[in-house]
Amino acid sequence: MPTLEAAPAPPVAPVRGPAARRPRTHAAALSALITLVAVCGADAVAGVIPLGPLQRHTRAINDLGNQFVPFHAHLWDLLHGRAEGGLLLNWQSGYGTSFLPDLGTYLGSPFALLVALFPRDRIDLAVYTITVLKMAAAAAAMTVLLLALRPVARHRWAAGVLGAAYALCGWSVLESIYNPMWLDGLIAFPLLCLVGHWARSGRRPVLGPLIVALAWIANFYTAYMATIGAGLVLLLLLYVDRATDTQPTYSRIRAALLATRSVAIGVGLSAPILFTIYLGTRHAHPGWVREFAPVSWPDYLARTLPGTYSFSSPAVFLGTGALFLACTLGFHSAVPRRERFAWSGLVLAVALSFQWKPAHLAWHAFATPNGSPYRQTFVLCGLLVIAAWISLSYGTPGRRALLGGGGVLAVIALGAAFSELVSAWTYPLLAAGLAATVGGLALARRGRRGLTLAALALLAGAQIAQAGVTVAYGDQERAARMDGYPAWDAEHTARAALESQASGWPAHRTDPGRRQITNNDPLLLGGEGGAYYSSLTPEVLNRTLTALGGGWTSRGRAVQSLDNPVTDAIFSVGARIRVEGKDGEPVLVRAAATPPLVTLRPAGPQPAYGDDPFTNQELLLGARVYTRRTLAQGCPAGTDIFLWAPEHFGSARLGGGPAVEMRGGAPSRRAPMLPFGTSAGPGPASHLTLSPADRRAELGCLDRAALARAVDALRTKGAAKVTVSDSSIRAELPAGATGTAVFAMPRIAGWGCRVDGAAAAPAGDYLGLTAVALPAGAHAVECSFRPPGLRSGSLVGGAALLALLGVAGWGRLRRGGARLRGTRSGEARGAGLNR
Repeated sequence: MPTLEAAPAPPVAPVRGPAARRPRTHAAALSALITLVAVCGADAVAGVIPLGPLQRHTRAINDLGNQFVPFHAHLWDLLHGRAEGGLLLNWQSGYGTSFLPDLGTYLGSPFALLVALFPRDRIDLAVYTITVLKMAAAAAAMTVLLLALRPVARHRWAAGVLGAAYALCGWSVLESIYNPMWLDGLIAFPLLCLVGHWARSGRRPVLGPLIVALAWIANFYTAYMATIGAGLVLLLLLYVDRATDTQPTYSRIRAALLATRSVAIGVGLSAPILFTIYLGTRHAHPGWVREFAPVSWPDYLARTLPGTYSFSSPAVFLGTGALFLACTLGFHSAVPRRERFAWSGLVLAVALSFQWKPAHLAWHAFATPNGSPYRQTFVLCGLLVIAAWISLSYGTPGRRALLGGGGVLAVIALGAAFSELVSAWTYPLLAAGLAATVGGLALARRGRRGLTLAALALLAGAQIAQAGVTVAYGDQERAARMDGYPAWDAEHTARAALESQASGWPAHRTDPGRRQITNNDPLLLGGEGGAYYSSLTPEVLNRTLTALGGGWTSRGRAVQSLDNPVTDAIFSVGARIRVEGKDGEPVLVRAAATPPLVTLRPAGPQPAYGDDPFTNQELLLGARVYTRRTLAQGCPAGTDIFLWAPEHFGSARLGGGPAVEMRGGAPSRRAPMLPFGTSAGPGPASHLTLSPADRRAELGCLDRAALARAVDALRTKGAAKVTVSDSSIRAELPAGATGTAVFAMPRIAGWGCRVDGAAAAPAGDYLGLTAVALPAGAHAVECSFRPPGLRSGSLVGGAALLALLGVAGWGRLRRGGARLRGTRSGEARGAGLNR
């Protein structure tokens, strides 16, 4: 009885030139199209804003709404010349923070520039477009890699389907779709593998380092993981490469050295960004330190299947077609034994490394990440797709390979049955996808054009259906489990208009308000407020605002604005937006008078913060303005009531007024000091109650007249004129200025100051604010900001650029020498014929 095993395929000779590029381009375009159809179609069906006739779910879940959309809005402002600050400094957040590390962390991708093409009030659509285009680019990049590794013309369309499977992996559509900066790593992995592939033959010595640099600038975090994965792929290729068998040691070492050179130069070119990010994290408020715990094996196996969702397990879903083909590789006799077992072994080793703590730490730069602990999963997905292509490129798998691969898939499905992550969609989708895959392979085996197109339709249709259902399922699960933030609407427009109306920078700041839409409202709506949320939130900002009664979430990385006239005076906030009640309209509140951004304090020993935020505010203000009371005592008539209960989780109510929600509770959250209006004196209307009761709560009773006198004193002694640029601030001082000039901005690392044009020196610190000691008779003081690491990073980047130019020059000299030798050889042959 004849078997269905395919005959061993001969080694594939590389095909170059336009004839080779055209099929790759077509297949890459197919992969991008499949990706776009699957994601956009699923979001439309699920009713995800901004797609679909029934827009039920916001896309802006978790950090997507809290960080990425506001940061892209700020980038829009930068590109259109409307931002306060520049590439080095962000004047709008946290009363002045470093921006270059945030740019490298969240906005380094070239795709981010596309935001400039959209209206600002469609910023959500802009971010969505950028996200899906990144996924499409990843699909195209993987397709090009597959056809570069095994340029088999017969199955090039299947390479397009596999490229889409990679871009539509569970890690991409379930986790990175709301962390779009990670998607740059999805693009980087196949591109970095291409760099290693070129190193095997010494090709593209300049383009290789540039791709490495682009990957590390776009998102260094996932680029680090992608580089590890690409290094493993290169080592495997050198191991299985038959072309180096005649000179194995020299050829393999040379290829490894060329790849290492490309990585070293490329990472060096990214150093100006990379160094600032690294040192920015050193000065950042520490995040959540987690102990790694391996996921259960049933959950691990379940995440390879469609229709599952979990935040803390590796989302390895690819689609049944890609997974099944990868499972057949170990049984495909047409694939050379060394290649077959090397690829299968690498996939298995990487999969197992996810469950071992030392390997887990190595994947994540030796620090367990906050949130999802399996951020390297895209590398495993990429390896599975490559394994699937290696199997298919040697011929359609025969009976033995199909049965073996089916057996492996059955073990995975049976193991996953013990997981609670399996949904009602999982096994029906798995069965349908397996039937479509086997049917497609059977049609493709016959080799006729019409049947090949039918096979392509089956494989692509199964991929779109499985990925689409998984995307829609993930949309619904995220909406149910995580905090959501609204897309731009009438409230955004109203608040932004009020901010623009009150804008007076740098004469005073305008705060978009304590009642937040996101944790980055100053970036999203405009203004120069205290709120700021980033992985790089400075420790000094958190420490200072906490001492003054500020609140925060995300374990201190999301600091909130303080609605308090004392801190408004300290930070020169002359106007703020306030929303009264749950559904109240935003209103603009202006201060009667505002001190300038630079004020003077008398010489002498610097005070130190204590545990009482009311006293701490008075220390920084330089005047007594509060009376302390307990809840039972209440505040004297005519004073403003402020409640401080940082650990309270519940509500507070003044008299019979509305309840105000408070969400305290260390270490995740801290409730801010809250205003409760003006006291009417003893009586029920001025009685403040907390639910549940909290004996640790304290009242501060603000004397507005005393505050007005303190503000007048600061204005009298403050700077006569303040000018601000993108990364500097200059103050002209009043006659007879002495003591300490205090700038209304946190003393983050990077500020250097000079007095009257003297040599610059690192800025001083006054209770967490930037300060400069003044000599007698000082006339002007100026501070400039340079992010830590920018100078050293620029030196390394310059050296890397010289190295790249050297590589380019050496390559040109070699090509010129080769042409010269060829010309001389031709002349010699011609002279011999003439004789």
